[in-house]
Amino acid sequence: MLPPDQVESVLPGAPVMLAAGDIAVCGKSGDEGTAALVERNLADDSARNVQSVVATLGDNAYPSGSNGVDSDLPRCFGSSWGRPKIMKVIRPSPGNHDYDSGNLDPYFRFFGQSAGPSGKGYYSYDVGNWHVVSLNSEFYFEDPDPSHARTQEGWLRQDLKAHPALCTLVYFHRPRFSSGIYYPGTPEMQTLWEIMDKANVDLVVNGHEHHYERFLPQTPGGVVDSARGMTEIIAGTGGGTLRKLHDPVMANSAAQLRNHFGILKLALGAGEYRHAFIDTDGGVWDSGAGKCH
Repeated sequence: MLPPDQVESVLPGAPVMLAAGDIAVCGKSGDEGTAALVERNLADDSARNVQSVVATLGDNAYPSGSNGVDSDLPRCFGSSWGRPKIMKVIRPSPGNHDYDSGNLDPYFRFFGQSAGPSGKGYYSYDVGNWHVVSLNSEFYFEDPDPSHARTQEGWLRQDLKAHPALCTLVYFHRPRFSSGIYYPGTPEMQTLWEIMDKANVDLVVNGHEHHYERFLPQTPGGVVDSARGMTEIIAGTGGGTLRKLHDPVMANSAAQLRNHFGILKLALGAGEYRHAFIDTDGGVWDSGAGKCH
């Protein structure tokens, strides 16, 4: 559990987001450990009357998150992150393994209204003073109809315009920048980044890569911009097999951690945030702060 002097305690009463991707593997213990960590933090936040939300960053279950009626979502995710206390506040996003049946139907059956409008995989909501958006990165890979990606882009522009909050967080599966096995990242996310940049999005949170990594605030072109750049954080550490990092790491990569299952904890304050990566042994890594722009 996070020590009392970390993260949200320096922003009293600030809502908390707990996030990780690449989560459940039947017969493995990584997702059990991160689920227990999520539950402990939820209990701690509840005791202090702090609002909490749990975000998943895609690839919710392996090897086939949406493979038929008896999918790995209820079998694997259901026995770890599918516990009632987590499911009550969960807000998922889909990854490539969630498409293994050819569509997201099993994903929507499992998560229900928590996953947003059925058939889309993208939606938005507010957490305290923050506007939060969950997107479907798999329109660019797993969906055969390119119009779906264009529709999501148009929706994102309108949603961000309609919610001009000082602080905005967007999460989805595939990272634009990464020092993992998909180095240097996913260029197909460029359009989303350009839309977010124009709307002054502050934080972008991703999975797909099975490690933890945080980048300096930067532009869609990968140029450091401390005034209005977006901070990208990868937390594909929910339970799927951890992977190596590229050597050398990406430019602007400020922190990297491999070989640790864990979750990203964000305290979403008024005009600012605190972040920390917590591993399943209770270790706190890469804690810090940021301001909204």
